[in-house]
Formats: sequence, C-alpha cells, structure tokens
Amino acid sequence: MILAPMQGLTEVMFRRVYEECFPGAIALAVSPFFSLTHGNLADATEKIEDVLPENNVGAIPVIPQILGKEPYEFIELGNRLFELGYREVNWNMGCPMRKVAAKHRGSGILPHPDEVRSILDAVVPQLKPSLSVKVRLGLTDREEIFRLIPVLNDFPLRSVTVHPRLGRQQYNGHPDLDTFGRVLPLFKAPVVYNGDILTGADASSIRRRFPQVADIMVGRGVLYRPTLPLDIADPSRDTSDDRALAARFIRRLLQEILSVMPSDQARVRKIKEYWCLVWKALPISEMQARTVLHEEKLTIVEKMICQFLQ
Repeated sequence: MILAPMQGLTEVMFRRVYEECFPGAIALAVSPFFSLTHGNLADATEKIEDVLPENNVGAIPVIPQILGKEPYEFIELGNRLFELGYREVNWNMGCPMRKVAAKHRGSGILPHPDEVRSILDAVVPQLKPSLSVKVRLGLTDREEIFRLIPVLNDFPLRSVTVHPRLGRQQYNGHPDLDTFGRVLPLFKAPVVYNGDILTGADASSIRRRFPQVADIMVGRGVLYRPTLPLDIADPSRDTSDDRALAARFIRRLLQEILSVMPSDQARVRKIKEYWCLVWKALPISEMQARTVLHEEKLTIVEKMICQFLQ
C-alpha cells in the first residue's frame, strides 16, 4: 500500500506521525512534488528538505516526486536525490491544477505524447535512479491515455500509477473504472491504482475487479479515516478502538504542528489544512467541525480540538 502525494498534507511531518501511530501500516509514500521551476537546483538541499534522509528518520519510506518538463533540470535533481540514497524518483504527470496544466506540466502534458517521448529520451539514459510515473486518463479527453501508453511502454519504467479521472475534473465526479479496465492490460510496467479508496471495501472491490493491479495508492481516505490502511490489510479486524486510535493520531499530529511550525499564524493555518479532512474520523458534526475553521486564535483552536478529541 502506497500513500499518495498530497501537496501541503503528506509532508514528512505527517509521514513521521503516521508511522509512529500505525507502524508498518503504509509500506511506502510518494512525496509531494518538487517543482523544477522553483528554487535553486545547483544546491537543492533547501528545495528537497522534505525528503532529506536526516529529516525522515522514523517516517514512512518515501519516493521523491518531481514536477516539470525540463530534461536537464530533471536529471540534475534526480541524480542529486540518487546521491542521497533514493533509488527511484516519480514523475508527476497527473497534477490537475489549472496553472500547472496550462504550462504542459502535470496533467497538462498528457495530450502531448511526442513531448513526453522527447523528455524521456533525454532523461532516462542519464538518470541514475529508476523512474516511475503518475498519470491521469488525460487532461480533457480519456482517449489521450491510449496515445500516451505506447510512448511509456518504450521506456523501462518502475511502475505507472493511474488515477482514472481527467485533469479537468480535478477531484470531482467518479473515477472512470471502465476506461481504467481498458488501459490496465496495455501497460508493460506494473500498474498502481489510485482514486477514491475511502474504505477497506473500496480497495477490495478494486482488487477483485482488477487482479492485475500491482498495488493500491491511498490519499484522502487516510486523512478521513487514519485506520483505513488497517482495514485494507485486514477487512475482518476489530474496529471497536478506531475512534480512540484516530483521536490519538490527530492529537499527535497537532502536537507536531505546534512544535514544528514557526509562528502562531502558520500553526493555525496548518492545523486548519488538516482539520478540513481529519475531523471526519471523529464523532462530531460538520457544524461542530466548522467552528474550528472560523477561529483565528491558536489557543482557542487548540482548546476546541482537544475537547473534540476527549
């Protein structure tokens, strides 16, 4: 089971706390992406702080993810990560953010298989770590994936993670499982499924319908229900302690935010980013959860959340 990259959420702080609370429940994570167009690649230490080995002691093992289309910069960053001990990097070809896609990055490159081939032709021979990719079915048309697969199959990819939505959908609508079923046998590389795994039953359904899938990637579901990976690993397990386990995890995450973030304003902002999702694991209403989002003072936010965790 693999933890999906979620910008601003599945950072090392989260990966460390999750591994502490649920050791071994998630085998691997893909990091939130590093953009090739932001920061100094000549000395990438600050840029890749999230995956520096010394920062990841005790955290879920991670594969760094790269966003961009600049071959020289991709090689430079990928090989720097190799020097740090990473034997695989992931190319983000699925980010649906409009500003990203408009520049042929993330899902914006999916309609351009010739451009993808040109980049891979330049990168793969000089890249020291192995390469995996994460894609969607297309940017605006599900047929885009069928034109892309022959290109991807010409390269020795470690794996291909497929999120069966279009980039223009963002995270709306439902995964297109029919199209996923059509593309699955066409890939030469192992295929990882990603998209709307919110319960153990969701994962079981995907595995039954698509037994060729090499692995399952989970994202928002882990924030909605921190015990989700336990459900996936053992559908018949005793769930009577799940609320207590979720409360313990949220409490530890809160403590980590308070200790790591540099200011009260930053702490409140980060707490709210997580709270928008993790409150669903608690026996509270949406109206109650929203009271936290309307508060700006850290001491009050902290007190309110602690009350919900009792």
